[in-house]
Amino acid sequence: MKFETVSVIGLGYIGLPTAAVLASRGVRVLGVDVNKRVVDALNKGEVTIVEPDLDMVVQAAVLTGKLSASTVPQPADAFLIAVPTPFKDDHVPDLSYIEAVSKAIAPVLKRGDLVVLESTSPVGATEQMAEWMAATRPDLTFSHQTGNDADIHVAHCPERVLPGHVMRELVENDRVIGGLSPKATEMAAQLYRTFVTGECLQTDARTAELCKLTENSFRDVNIAFANELSLVAERFGIDVWELISLANRHPRVNILQPGPGVGGHCIAVDPWFIVHSAPDRARLIRTAREVNDYKPHYVIEKIVEAAKGIAQPRIACLGLAFKADIDDLRESPSLDIVKHLAKMKLGELLVVEPYIEALPRSLEGFDHLRLVGVEEAIRSADIVVVLVNHKPFLSIDRALLTGRHVIDTRGAWR
Repeated sequence: MKFETVSVIGLGYIGLPTAAVLASRGVRVLGVDVNKRVVDALNKGEVTIVEPDLDMVVQAAVLTGKLSASTVPQPADAFLIAVPTPFKDDHVPDLSYIEAVSKAIAPVLKRGDLVVLESTSPVGATEQMAEWMAATRPDLTFSHQTGNDADIHVAHCPERVLPGHVMRELVENDRVIGGLSPKATEMAAQLYRTFVTGECLQTDARTAELCKLTENSFRDVNIAFANELSLVAERFGIDVWELISLANRHPRVNILQPGPGVGGHCIAVDPWFIVHSAPDRARLIRTAREVNDYKPHYVIEKIVEAAKGIAQPRIACLGLAFKADIDDLRESPSLDIVKHLAKMKLGELLVVEPYIEALPRSLEGFDHLRLVGVEEAIRSADIVVVLVNHKPFLSIDRALLTGRHVIDTRGAWR
């Protein structure tokens, strides 16, 4: 089948790059997002997120007429769904965004269409999505009902890219593709081969769902080991980064780096999907999540201890993003630490984040908190806390740190 028109639902950190790459391959792409600001910007050839090379690809695709956006779904040959899948209280997966999209695109579906869920989801979510669409369109049959003979073919293909390298990894990385029928799997693989030079690995939907959760849970467990090791090392006055460097000289040891916690829309969220689905069997995964969720509280305790005896301390918090050299604040432990400190009113907070132009909404309204440049923050601070190892922080003049209490959660200034 030739996919002449593809609709990408959700123009965020995954959807927008995917839409741009598809359009760059000559496919007509219709982007859809509920945020009118995002839609208007895209239609002008502009982007609303920071990602290397994305702006150039988007501009070219819009200029050639291959990429446009709307707030309302339009008919297409294939629909790629890339909307958030957060969790609710008690780490219960929140599929409300997927449900809303399912019901929004159902009226424009026609026989022969392909629907692919890219959003990282708990096992069974692709089937649930198909059921929501089927309930809205009883005149059509779906993969979970009639298999290869269905009118609408449904599959899951989770993204597996690294922020800051998305445009390259979307093309080069292997993709795991699982349909609710063999035909749906093959159709989805055919679509992804339009722009993927890596291998398109075919399986079923549930395996594809659990595969993505497995990848991020593996990372989470290994980061938890590093974070727990940092607590043990500090107890004995040992530099954990030197310790890890030495241990990693063993030919079969590869310990990751500790930090103030774990953030991002995947690693900090996806393990809970497994725990929620199999709470009696995912004991190690749960413990790793608890270790990583505790780390921000430990950092706060260190800051509070450092502030003792200082009247109205000035605290420089370097970094809000969940990892270095991006603007993504989703599930960021650094942001959570700053929010907690702001609510504590421990002192004046000088926040530095070189990849944003304004404070996020969650930090607005605190009269003792300001977004400033890195040198101003350090010169004014009693306590300097490195929360993210952005490149601009690594090159500062270390003489500026003289006389200041430094809490380096990333080992940036060892």
